[in-house]
Amino acid sequence: AEALLKHYHGHRIYVDSAGVHGAEIDGFVVAVMEEIGIDVSGHRCKTFADLVDDNFDLIISLSPDAHHTAVEMTRTMACEVEYWNTFDPTIVEGDRETRLNAYRQVRDHLRGKILKRFPAAGGIEK
Repeated sequence: AEALLKHYHGHRIYVDSAGVHGAEIDGFVVAVMEEIGIDVSGHRCKTFADLVDDNFDLIISLSPDAHHTAVEMTRTMACEVEYWNTFDPTIVEGDRETRLNAYRQVRDHLRGKILKRFPAAGGIEK
């Protein structure tokens, strides 16, 4: 989601991402983002504890665990927390193409949500 938002808005919006659990970047994520011209191979996954800034206007959580953490973290802050229910493609089993299709669906779902919530400048979708 971070890479998509940065792709459409560059530096006009400060965006960072974090998860409940730190992990290495998923190779399927790299592959499906590369399909639309976005290179995330150098992305470093962070946890909420790794975030440098704690002044947020909006936090968008993509999993129930992340949403719970975001709500707890911001309960004394003037910060909006949105939950975008997002399918976890890591649970899909099957051959490479089946798994890639699951990741593509998540990518496209997030792209649609991002463009609706944060329309691209001039209404142009890259």
